[in-house]
Amino acid sequence: MAQRHNSCQIERGLRYLLPGRRIALDNQTDYLRTLIGLMIWVLGPPYLARLLGRRKAHKTVSWLQHWWSRSLGAYLGLQLDITGLQHIQPGQTYIITPLHEGLVDALVILHLPLPMRFVVRDEFLNWRLLGPYLRDTDQIVICPERGREGFRQVVKQAQPLLAVGQSLVIFPQGSILGIEIDCMSGAFALARRLQQPVLPVALTGSHRVWEHPYSPRLRYGQRVSLRILQPIAVTTYQTYTTDDLRQLVQQRLKTAAVDGSMVAPRRFVPSRDGYWDAYAYRIDPQFACLAAQVAQHRANRTSGTSIDLG
Repeated sequence: MAQRHNSCQIERGLRYLLPGRRIALDNQTDYLRTLIGLMIWVLGPPYLARLLGRRKAHKTVSWLQHWWSRSLGAYLGLQLDITGLQHIQPGQTYIITPLHEGLVDALVILHLPLPMRFVVRDEFLNWRLLGPYLRDTDQIVICPERGREGFRQVVKQAQPLLAVGQSLVIFPQGSILGIEIDCMSGAFALARRLQQPVLPVALTGSHRVWEHPYSPRLRYGQRVSLRILQPIAVTTYQTYTTDDLRQLVQQRLKTAAVDGSMVAPRRFVPSRDGYWDAYAYRIDPQFACLAAQVAQHRANRTSGTSIDLG
């Protein structure tokens, strides 16, 4: 996580920091509310899901995850606007490709009426509570920086899950920096390889609920928008290349995210967020000024100069 300027530092006004230093609140009331919520909603249902996962009771785990996401969302006061549910066909499995803004995204995506598994970064295995949960519930854990090796790993693990009716959630941007991040091709290559329809999901506003890793700030009562778009049918793969598919889905997702009916998406500002040099990401070419800024920063690092364009 190199080159982050303000990662999880305690902002002015955030006086109430929970143990572990990942969550901070504005006032004592929310601090006490969050402590109680952690004990009830974060330690309870996920631990039960772990026990069920170890026994391979995956249908029960799926039901519990969906119930937990709604209960925790209600506790956080999420004002969730969901549209496009009519695009989901009962019994169909999908490669679900949401926009990505923060760790709360998984909580929001679990409101979809589908059994699903997530593809997540291997760094989360080191989190004290999340890591054991990911292992015990058989989520797919990869290192995106490994490229083709990571892709082969996902293919191997995804096939038996799809065969038993589990959809697969892959955040194609691979980053929570903001809407300016380009989608990578892995999710769409996987959809073609496994002959599964792509379900694009525009998701905005979740970055305001919990700002980790940029800040530990947690907010209650935030509005989040979730729009399910028209699936991309497998039959279209005969005429689309993987990159065609990537660009088509990306255009639809980002057009929906900025059309004014959804909560404003997160924006990437390197002077505020840092450059995240240790992570693989690309800037969408349509954001040409930002793409040039990041390219110049990387060129400066390679040449050994220390100019910061942020």
